[in-house]
Amino acid sequence: MKLSSVLHTSFKKYNLAKLSQILILQLIILYLIPFSAFATSWQEIKKQGKGQTVYWNAWGGSEEINAYINWVGSRVKEEYGVTLKHVKLASTADAVSRVLAEKAAGRTNNGSVDLIWINGENFAKMKENGLLFGPFTKQLPNFKLVDFAGKPTTLLDFHIAVDGYEAPWGMAKFNFVYNSARVTATPDSIPQLLKWAKSNSGRFSYPHVSDFLGSTFLMQALMELADNPQDLGEAVKSDAHFSKVSAPLWSFLEQLHPYLWRKGKSFPASSSVQKQMLNDSELDIALSFNPSATSAAIANGTLPESARTFVLKKGTIGNTHFVAIPFNSGSSQAAMLVADFLMSPEAQMKKQNPKIWGDSTVLSVAKLSAADQQKFKNLPLGVATLQPEKLGPTLPNPHPDWKNRLDAEWERRYGQ
Repeated sequence: MKLSSVLHTSFKKYNLAKLSQILILQLIILYLIPFSAFATSWQEIKKQGKGQTVYWNAWGGSEEINAYINWVGSRVKEEYGVTLKHVKLASTADAVSRVLAEKAAGRTNNGSVDLIWINGENFAKMKENGLLFGPFTKQLPNFKLVDFAGKPTTLLDFHIAVDGYEAPWGMAKFNFVYNSARVTATPDSIPQLLKWAKSNSGRFSYPHVSDFLGSTFLMQALMELADNPQDLGEAVKSDAHFSKVSAPLWSFLEQLHPYLWRKGKSFPASSSVQKQMLNDSELDIALSFNPSATSAAIANGTLPESARTFVLKKGTIGNTHFVAIPFNSGSSQAAMLVADFLMSPEAQMKKQNPKIWGDSTVLSVAKLSAADQQKFKNLPLGVATLQPEKLGPTLPNPHPDWKNRLDAEWERRYGQ
């Protein structure tokens, strides 16, 4: 695809000046600058990676995702002779802090983390502090199959340029889950959600902001309520700037909380707890960050058959999640092999199946072989999964600085 076509598609879809500027730089790097960061060939990387062990630090809060990672481990062992160890995290920040501590202690080789599932503020922190290996993505054969034009967040992570330091392996988009046996008309905006909550007291809540879904709910609400949403694409300029821009969010929450589950005096501890509450009929509307997750949950019996999904008319936040390699990994070659496999049509296809995970692919299906295109076409969407054309506009995440500030202010106001 020509660079001009890629830029036109990206600008038309997002139409944000700052985002467009960053995309120009990223796409020029991707399409015009020949790769020269490493002299090592892919064949040499496979040779060096064979026999290495990769300690992959990744969230461990989902049985389905854990099972998928175990399958990846079996495949990279078979394909490359790489041993994959899943280090299950409650919070990605724990692994980032460990790498930062190792750098401070002078441990520049054979670090404890070889691969990390990461995005957003954690990536920004690692990049800022020189904790990343690379750039490496242009060495990965499957990277060329990524849909850069249709999914520009594969090059931008919360408005931070990726610059080849992390490899995309999944797409996410904020959505709402509801029990259609109890809810017939769903709200299509944040103000309408408030109206619904007032009419259905105690039947909605959102996770504590220590969980990414709770934090995303704050950002989603602010993006719709802010006088100038473009402010959220850059770092907070000052305390006064933060107070002014975020004021509509706190006003909204003050009105909403009395009508939440337990009157907003406490919040579900995690997205998993919130999903269980919906399954137990404690809630009628909950949150999700995967458009196919509800279908997958119905298939494995963790949500009722009547569960369905909806999005907001003006769009919902979407992003890409990535894997990165810490600067001091002793198994960087094997980690690159794993990262490349995660972007393979085989791995992406399995992951998108709602019976396995239901995570949307980062690939451009049009770039694949005819056989693989047909396999993707044949994948079941799932009973609760919206058709792509009904998912609405995808909004880029605010700058990580906003997430951090919003979380801290929420904790000050409502933290228990």
